[in-house]
Amino acid sequence: MKNGLAISILFVSSIGWGLTWLPIKGINQMGLDGLYLIFIAFASAGILLSPLLFIQRKSWRGNLQFLLLIAFFGGLANLLFQTAMVHGDVVRVMILFYLLPVWSVLGGWYVLKEKPDWIRIGAVIISLIGALLILKVDSHTFDGLSWIDVVAIGAGMAFAFNNILFRKTAEQPLASKVSAVFIGCALLIGTYIVLYTPTTGMPENGAPLYAALYGVLFLTLITFGTQWGVTQLEAAKAALIIVMELVAAVISVALLTDVVLSIREIIGGALVLSAAVLEGWREPDTETVEVVKS
Repeated sequence: MKNGLAISILFVSSIGWGLTWLPIKGINQMGLDGLYLIFIAFASAGILLSPLLFIQRKSWRGNLQFLLLIAFFGGLANLLFQTAMVHGDVVRVMILFYLLPVWSVLGGWYVLKEKPDWIRIGAVIISLIGALLILKVDSHTFDGLSWIDVVAIGAGMAFAFNNILFRKTAEQPLASKVSAVFIGCALLIGTYIVLYTPTTGMPENGAPLYAALYGVLFLTLITFGTQWGVTQLEAAKAALIIVMELVAAVISVALLTDVVLSIREIIGGALVLSAAVLEGWREPDTETVEVVKS
């Protein structure tokens, strides 16, 4: 019964992540600058979750540096991901974000001293081939690489390192780690806004309120749904469900917009998706894996 509930919640949460582009694009089109949108959403959720961090503060004594790193890398991952979603092509951003096997293998080897096996090495190779196809990279030019592509790839890198930190602090409360990610993102974007004030001001419509609701309701619910789901299921089963994010993004974009993917992007996306499934499938069933995505 509990296993079925975990599958259902993780499935719905993954679909939710694949549909995040709808509120992001919608609120942005109401005139709310992307920087303000991200700040309001994450600051609102951070304020909501801050009591959890305060209540569980004693459990972090002696490990405060890891909590700060989680706040930084988790916040950075979400800042870059949301920014790429605001300004970029949804499917392309999602596919490039899903180059996670590459960064997970490199980070796990460097931080956790995990020796990659041949399955993980294969996942890395497949991911890189898919990325090269998507970005139209050849031996002569990188013209296919845009700043949004760099942001999307950077989001995946920060997310992968944040996952490694979650695994390294597996004995620590999950709620406070999620809270730190929201607060970290709000602090990062808030600092940037103070230093580099956006040229556009706040619209006088309901966009700021919608941004707050997006953070407090939508992001908070799908984040905790994902966190609880992956800690209740075997890593292989969770990995197969989580890739519904990418599937939901592709299907929703195809149905609701006039975006047409090129054959290179379709093949490259299929390779990246296959690598993500392969990376999750090779984890031992006994390992408890925590995945955070704010």
